[in-house]
Amino acid sequence: MKSSIEVRPVDKSDERQWRKLWTGYLEFYEASVSEAVYTSTFERLLSDDPWAPSGFIAAIDDRAVGIVHFLYHAHCWRLERVCYLQDLFADPTVRGHGVGRKLIEAVYSQAAKDGAPSVYWLTQDHNYEARKLYDRIATLTPFIKYQN
Repeated sequence: MKSSIEVRPVDKSDERQWRKLWTGYLEFYEASVSEAVYTSTFERLLSDDPWAPSGFIAAIDDRAVGIVHFLYHAHCWRLERVCYLQDLFADPTVRGHGVGRKLIEAVYSQAAKDGAPSVYWLTQDHNYEARKLYDRIATLTPFIKYQN
């Protein structure tokens, strides 16, 4: 890949490209959301509310090729808020070229600037391709997720 990957905060002009990428993410996990959730999520990504989710978009030659969403929350074991990386997606045509790594590193950098000492995320155990990257840049924990 000759062109460089640029990562920047999601802005209002990104809605169409963001929507396409987030739809790809949801489809990968065999999920869908209502139009109201698309609208609300995008509005929250643009918000100045420190408790709302934030997002970055990765672009190559002005074409959006990846997204990441993250949010901060209080933690009972720390004074500082921690950062949860919620959604990460790279267009299948650019996977293996560093898009996911760049997006995660952007979250790490922003979390450090915002005083969050920890970034964590979840993935499905059978997401083998993504886990190859995750195993190189983070520590796998022994926790199991329960949900109601």
